[in-house]
Amino acid sequence: MLPTRSGSLRLFQFSGIEVFLHWSWFIVGAFEINNRSDHYSSITWNILEYLSLFLIVLLHEFGHSLACRQVGGSANQIVLWPLGGVAFVSPPPRPGATLWSIAAGPLVNVVLFPLLVGGYWLARTSGWEQSNPDAFNYLTAVSVINGALLVFNMIPVYPLDGGQILRSLLWYVMGRGRSLLVSTLIGFVGGSALLGLAAWFGSIWIAIMAGFLLWQCSISFRQARVLTRLESAPRRLDSFCPACSQSPSIGAYWLCGRCRQPFDTFESGGVCPSCSTSFAQTMCLNCGALSQMADWMSRPKEPPLTPPPLPRESV
Repeated sequence: MLPTRSGSLRLFQFSGIEVFLHWSWFIVGAFEINNRSDHYSSITWNILEYLSLFLIVLLHEFGHSLACRQVGGSANQIVLWPLGGVAFVSPPPRPGATLWSIAAGPLVNVVLFPLLVGGYWLARTSGWEQSNPDAFNYLTAVSVINGALLVFNMIPVYPLDGGQILRSLLWYVMGRGRSLLVSTLIGFVGGSALLGLAAWFGSIWIAIMAGFLLWQCSISFRQARVLTRLESAPRRLDSFCPACSQSPSIGAYWLCGRCRQPFDTFESGGVCPSCSTSFAQTMCLNCGALSQMADWMSRPKEPPLTPPPLPRESV
C-alpha cells in the first residue's frame, strides 16, 4: 500500500508540488542511524548520511514530477517514506509521455553520479582518508547510495522505474493494456525472486521490498485486465471524445460517484441506473479528459480535403 499525506508531515511546497514526510520515516531512521553508529566517530555524520539518502530520493521524485508536468500531466504531491519516495504523477495516457515521466527520475541519478564520484575522487587524492576520515567515509557512502539507487531502480521489474520504462516501450508495439499485463507478469517473477533472496540472506528489509513489489504488481495486474478488455470491447460509433477523437467502449466501464455501481454512461444518457444520479460530464477512458456529455454527440473534425491537382497544360 502506497503512503499518503494522511499521517504525514508537510515539509514544503516547490513549483506547486507539496512534499510530505511519512511518520514511519522517523522510526526507521532511528533504527538505521543506530545500526550504523560504528561507521563514524560522531552520530552527526550518521544523521547527515541518512538525510542525504532522502535528499537524493527527493531529487529523483522531483525528476518524475517535473517531467510529467512537461508533457501535460498532473503531479502535485511527493511522499517520502522508509522505502524511498512516491511521486503521485498522472501523465497523459501516451507511451512517449509515460516514458519521459518515468525515465526522468533515474536521469537525475545519472546527473548526480559524476558529481558525487568526482567529489569522492578529489577527497581521496587530497588525503582525506587519513586526515578527515569521517568526511571521506560520508562522501564514499553517498556516492555508493546514489549508484545503488540507480542500478536498483533500473532493474526491469515492475513497478520499479526499469519495469515501467519497459512497459512504456512495450506500449508502442502491444498497446496500453497488454504492455501493462506483460510487465506485471515479469514483476511477479522478479518480486518472487527477491522474496527468495530475502529468505536466503535473512533480510527483513528485502522481504518488505519484495512484498511491496508483489502487492503493487497485483493491483496493476487487475488494472491491466480491465484495460485489455477495454481495448477489445466494441466501440460506440455515434460518439467521439472532444479531446482525442476516440469513440468510447460499449460496456459498464464508468463508476457512479454516489453509489459506486459501474454503468455505461452513454447507454443511460449520463444517468446512473442504480441511484438515478445525473452526470453532466464524463471521462474519456482513452485520454482521461473530462468533457460535457453533449460535446460527445458529434463526429470528430475531418481533416481538410487536399484539393485535386490542377490539370497540366498540354504543349
